[in-house]
Amino acid sequence: MNIVTLHAANPGPLTGAGNWTYLVPGPEPVLVDAGVGHPDHLAALAAAAPGGPARVIVTHAHPDHVSGAPALAARWPSATFCKHPWPGHDPGIPAWQPLADGATVDTAEGPLEAIGTPGHAPDHIALWHAPSRTLFGGDLMQHGNTVAIPALNGGDLAAYLRSLKRIRTLAPARVLPAHGRVIEDPLTLIEHYLSHRLMRETQVMTALEGGLDAVDAIATRIYVGLAPPLEALARESVLAHLRKLEQDGLVRVDADRWRLQT
Repeated sequence: MNIVTLHAANPGPLTGAGNWTYLVPGPEPVLVDAGVGHPDHLAALAAAAPGGPARVIVTHAHPDHVSGAPALAARWPSATFCKHPWPGHDPGIPAWQPLADGATVDTAEGPLEAIGTPGHAPDHIALWHAPSRTLFGGDLMQHGNTVAIPALNGGDLAAYLRSLKRIRTLAPARVLPAHGRVIEDPLTLIEHYLSHRLMRETQVMTALEGGLDAVDAIATRIYVGLAPPLEALARESVLAHLRKLEQDGLVRVDADRWRLQT
């Protein structure tokens, strides 16, 4: 599959080395993820597709993926912009075309199918290229890190685990992530993620059994030595696990205090 990899030029504490965006070239180029509007990203895109993208598909509405859309629209007004809706989180400019689970987008390399993969965000989609068994994974997976589940901003751990299992049934040969290097053995990484989340769930349950009942206290017990910018994400991860356990009927919450269900 012919793909041009373009860096969004946005390194930072939460984005690591920064985001990758992916261009499928051809008579009507398709760009996967919009970056942040950095001039270097726009210049690289213009060099790879002088006429600009015909279509921009955004995997989800977190700022490092979607905030570059207005700059792309200003430079290439004829481009169309597509994503799965997340009311209240999609920028008003440009206008967005809804991309439903199962919808296909034509490219010079063949169709890309939108696969609903909520969990990291309610609107998260991946894009499946069946002929090459390639998945444009957005923030579903990345080497060297687990994926944040921001429970205070639409993150849902139970949905995320279902998304991983759905992708496992596709048996992708490789995943092109928004962060980090290409994932050449995605099934192994999926199994690692599933076992890791089970381990975290056990740690949360053990903390509750030991008398801890607040998110902050549980996070401090489980996540030791985190850099300060990541502490808030650790608390949200604990909250995501607690909410999943609540859905499973194993815990309950009273006035922000979490307890084992009896």
